[in-house]
Amino acid sequence: MASATKQEGEKPAKRKPVFTKVDQLKPGTNGHTLVAKVLSSNTVLHKGRPSSSHNLRPTLIAECLIGDDTGTIVFTARNEQVDLMKPDNTVILRNAKIDMFKGSMRLAVDKWGRIEVTEPAKFVVKEDNNLSLVEYELVNVVEE
Repeated sequence: MASATKQEGEKPAKRKPVFTKVDQLKPGTNGHTLVAKVLSSNTVLHKGRPSSSHNLRPTLIAECLIGDDTGTIVFTARNEQVDLMKPDNTVILRNAKIDMFKGSMRLAVDKWGRIEVTEPAKFVVKEDNNLSLVEYELVNVVEE
């Protein structure tokens, strides 16, 4: 019975991550953990800061096409994340969220998430199911 109670200063047991597949991603969701392979990476914004604010880093944003054996999606990498998202890398995205950009889904990892480069994946990426090509429209439902 003593082992069931928590000791002082002891951390709670960590939950095992539940891995999501790309085809299970839906608009407006977050907290996803998935393993994906980076297919391509294109820098879309590389903006330096004015010299007056020398303590701020320049902004760097890249759009990376990532995928697994169920489909692909565009991942928005920011600043130091861009260095990890090299083509042919296999990454584990922790606490990823879906952002909507011009009606299509983009996967992103903010400051609460993490990107880890891992050993090469054994799966073949299903490139003909790109979830970022599906356009969504926000519809307001009026209840009477």
